[in-house]
Formats: sequence, structure tokens, C-alpha cells
Amino acid sequence: MNKGKVLVGMSGGVDSTVAAILLQKEGYEVEGVYMKLHHKPGYHEENYEKAQQVGRYLGIQVHFYDLSEAFNNDVYEYFVESYKEGLTPNPCVICNRTIKFGKMVEFADSIGAKYVATGHYLKCDGQYIYAAEDLNKDQSYFLCEVKKEVLPRLLFPLGSWLKDDVKALAAKIEVLKDFATQKESTEICFVENSYDEILAKHMEIDIPGETVDSEGNVVGTHKGYMHYTIGKRRGFFVNGAHDPHFVLAIEPEKNQIVVGTKEKLEVNAFEVKQINLFEALTAFDCEVKVRYRTKAVPCHVKIEGESASIILKEPVFGLAKGQIAAFYDGDRLLGGGVIC
Repeated sequence: MNKGKVLVGMSGGVDSTVAAILLQKEGYEVEGVYMKLHHKPGYHEENYEKAQQVGRYLGIQVHFYDLSEAFNNDVYEYFVESYKEGLTPNPCVICNRTIKFGKMVEFADSIGAKYVATGHYLKCDGQYIYAAEDLNKDQSYFLCEVKKEVLPRLLFPLGSWLKDDVKALAAKIEVLKDFATQKESTEICFVENSYDEILAKHMEIDIPGETVDSEGNVVGTHKGYMHYTIGKRRGFFVNGAHDPHFVLAIEPEKNQIVVGTKEKLEVNAFEVKQINLFEALTAFDCEVKVRYRTKAVPCHVKIEGESASIILKEPVFGLAKGQIAAFYDGDRLLGGGVIC
């Protein structure tokens, strides 16, 4: 039985490959799309060929979609400008909203595909997004800003799979067994080694400045504010410090970083802007993740317009402006926003 046409985002990796295989087995009419997002030399030639290899194996068409201009405008520039402003951005969240589940959905419309699918590890029932079975690979956090209007069209066949089982399936298929052992892609696709290498292409980042305490007293020096994120404890100098010091805040206009001991990183309340929710809520209790690899903590959220006040029921450490707060009710993702 034909369940309808689905457009699968295919990166040339094992996850999107297995996603396409599973959907075809389930009875969907599958077409693939390889999205060119950046200009890393040699990157796309190799990975598009892998995606085409999968296409030949499945007997499906794999489109090549050059989204590099849109990606540059919506994601890359946002990444660079955020660090310039002393913020800590999450480009993957913005990419998912504007590119993968924005432009890709538009492309699905152009070929008459009812559904859009990727190899993300998460679940979706058409109304909500849920954490994956494999909590070590769960990527629901990165979709908290996706527009709720597209949720009914999204399919995530790996939501109930463990990563090891995905690799094992690929290893059993002769023409795809190399996919099971290839190196995992990095979280930020255009960052080769470290984010400051990217920033150095656009501006001078090695401008020494003052390290100050929370009262504004100069206590040392640093090598340039763009080298630091909230919570970092190395790479700067503090005169006569006996206890470890951490970055508490970044002052880009002054080229200063504010440092202090770990207890000063503790936060019990904060504000969030650019709120995106999958249902109409105004005041509610839930759990919030303030970074991808942190545990969700209980909180109370009060929405006012496109911003919100978050009161934490237990403290978090190292809260960074520009990062993403994702709201959960158990394993159900409610939405999220940008920490401000």
C-alpha cells in the first residue's frame, strides 16, 4: 500500500540512509534530497555521491538542492554575529527551523511530497515532538523552534531505534556496510575544529582585554572576549587566585570578561525571547533544558507576548545568553526560546 510521497533529507550518513530504507519498507514513495548548506571544500562531492549510492540501491531519485545562500544568511551570519555580540548561539536549532524544516518543506511542496523525513533521533505524532528511545542520541532539543504548522508532515523513523541497531542494519547490506563504520558528522556542520577558527575569518579575535570581577574590579587579563563562553574556566589570567574562576559574563563593548567562583554561576531565574510553543500556553509548570547536554530541571514558565519568565525550582550553572531553552513535559517537547 502506498502511504504517500515522502521527501527524505539525505546527508550521505548512516542515519538518513537507514531512515530512507525504513520508510520505503513501510510503503512510502520515497524521494531524497541532498542539501548543500556551506562551501567546505570536497565535503559535498563526497557526501552527495554517498547519497546517490543510496538512491541507486533503493531505486529512488535523490535531488541536489543548493541552499548555501539561505544557510549563509539565516544560520552562518547569525552564528558569527552572535559571538560578536558576546552571545553563545545554537546554529543547529535555527537551521532546523529555517532550512531543514523550512526550505526543505517548501521543496517537498514543489515535488508533491506530503511528508518530510530526516534521520534525527526523536519522535513526532503530528502534534508534538517527543524524545527518542535512545536518550544518548536524542535530538528533540534541536527542534524546539520548528514551526508547529509543519509537525503534521514530519516523519522520524529512527525515533524508536537505538544507534547500534541502526549501524547493524546498515552493516548487513553489502553496498552500504561502509556507512555503518564511517565517522560521525560533527554537530555544527561548518565547524571543522573549533568555533573561533570560523570567527577569525571574519574579524580580529586576538585582542587582549581586561578580566574583571562581578564588582567591576580589574583582576587580570584575557586574550580576546570571543574566545570565551559562559562557564569556561581556562584561557584567562586572574591575579592571585587560589580557587578556580569561571566566566560569568561577557562584555563585548569593553572587550572584558567577568569572572568568579563556581557558586556565582548559579542561576535561579532567567528570561527567554522568541518563544515557540506547540500549543497555546501562558503559565505552566514543566522541565527546561538550558543546553543540549544538560539534564532538564523543573521550572515555572510565564509567557508574555513573545517572551517568558522562567523560575527554576532547582538552580542551573553556566546559563548563557543566546543559547536555547527547551521546555519538556516528561519526554514531550513543548517548545522553546532563546535565553536573554
